[in-house]
Amino acid sequence: MIKVESFELDHTKVKAPYVRKTAILKGDKGDIVEKYDIRLLQPNESELPTSALHTLEHLFAVYFREELEGIIDVSPMGCRTGFYLVKFGESTEEEVKSKLINVLKKVLITEEVPAANPVQCGNFRDHSLFSAKEYAKMILEKFEYSQN
Repeated sequence: MIKVESFELDHTKVKAPYVRKTAILKGDKGDIVEKYDIRLLQPNESELPTSALHTLEHLFAVYFREELEGIIDVSPMGCRTGFYLVKFGESTEEEVKSKLINVLKKVLITEEVPAANPVQCGNFRDHSLFSAKEYAKMILEKFEYSQN
C-alpha cells in the first residue's frame, strides 16, 4: 500500500498552530519543491467553518505570494484544520512561520475578499471576512502565547 505522509502523522500528538515541512522533492532538472503543513487549529478538536476557510484560502493565495517567492499553491485541508503550502525553492519552517504570521496580520486589516465574485470564484457567496479575521486573530494570539 502507498504511504501518504499526512496519514502517517499522529494527529493526537501535534499541537496547533504550527508550521511543519512535510516533503522536499527534487525534480529531474534539479528543481526543489517543498510542501508544508500549515496547521491552524487542533486536529479533532475544532475546524474552520467553510465560509472562513474559503475566505482564508482567497487571502492566503494573494498574501503568501506577496511574502514568499516560488509559491505553487496554498490549498485547504479536507479536515478544515489548516492548509498545505507548496513552493519552489528551499525555506525553513521558521521562515514560513514568520511569513504566515505576516499573512495573518494582513488578514486582520483586509477590507475586501479578492476574487469573491461569480466570474472568479466557484462559490462566491460562501465567504466570511468577519470569521476569517476572528480566526486570524485567535491563531496570532496562540502563536504569540507559544513564543512567551
